[in-house]
Amino acid sequence: MASVSPAPPPSSTAETRAKGGFAEHPALLLQAVDRVNSVYLGKPELVRLAFICLLAEGHLLLEDVPGTGKTLLAQALAKVVGGTFHRIQFTPDLLPSDLLGTSVLIEGTGEFVFKPGPIFAQFILADEINRASPRTQSSLLEAMADRQVSVDGKTHPLGRTFCVLATQNPTEFEGTYPLPESQLDRFLVRLHMGYPDREAERAILEGHRTGEPVEGLEPVLSTEILATLQAETRAVRFDKAMADYLLDAVEATRRHPEVRVGASTRAALALYRAAQASAFLENRKFVIPDDIKRLAGPVLAHRLLLRHAHGPEHGMQAEALLARMMEKVPVPV
Repeated sequence: MASVSPAPPPSSTAETRAKGGFAEHPALLLQAVDRVNSVYLGKPELVRLAFICLLAEGHLLLEDVPGTGKTLLAQALAKVVGGTFHRIQFTPDLLPSDLLGTSVLIEGTGEFVFKPGPIFAQFILADEINRASPRTQSSLLEAMADRQVSVDGKTHPLGRTFCVLATQNPTEFEGTYPLPESQLDRFLVRLHMGYPDREAERAILEGHRTGEPVEGLEPVLSTEILATLQAETRAVRFDKAMADYLLDAVEATRRHPEVRVGASTRAALALYRAAQASAFLENRKFVIPDDIKRLAGPVLAHRLLLRHAHGPEHGMQAEALLARMMEKVPVPV
């Protein structure tokens, strides 16, 4: 596991928020957020949502056209946390055994020994995941749901902090396979990257003049600290009124005439965990309605099936529909 370098003095943002009651580990969390923002420029809300996903023990799907920083964000997240990191390039000829590993016969002994594949790491960058065949995509289901893999009848654990950071190109691009609904459902958050504004793009050009800034990132957290932060996130209070508000939002997706398949119970739990993480990142010990409202799109949109939207426009239409739904769900007083 990568060593954790001594953290530098906190930035002004981290220092200010630490005075609000953050203990040592959450203050390090804010430093990690600041460091990712220093290399992934112009998109602080995307960085915030990515850290919410980590705190909620989820997996992250980054989607957009090539060249919008999907791989950069995934690499930056893994670097500031530390731990083992494997990048896997998903291609049409990638087999499940190339990903999970296989049992190899040892000469002279007649025994089979399991040789783990690249999935055995704390952070996996599944680059261009939708270029692999559906068979290979489905081999990730057990790993993402249960943080374990089964090969030749034996189960191998992956660890509590195992996280898949996947990137995918829009499905109209040549050589892509759309992710099945069961696979999409395993991702806690899906983010559309988008282009940076002009000033951020100018800063990106200047920052890359002498090299790749992400290569200079040093770990701020360790996987042990991340596990502690995840446990503290689960302790964030979720009042009954907030739970009812969340369930009303989920129920609205099931009743809406434009939705063929609404949010599942797993989706409701994902939104619950994400709302806790949002509150924790804001140095609150309780969830408020804004936590749920802001996260409905990133957490629920990719899990819905709309009646009249297919292909690349589905995700954007689902997010817009969710935004309209959330405006109509009564907010608890």
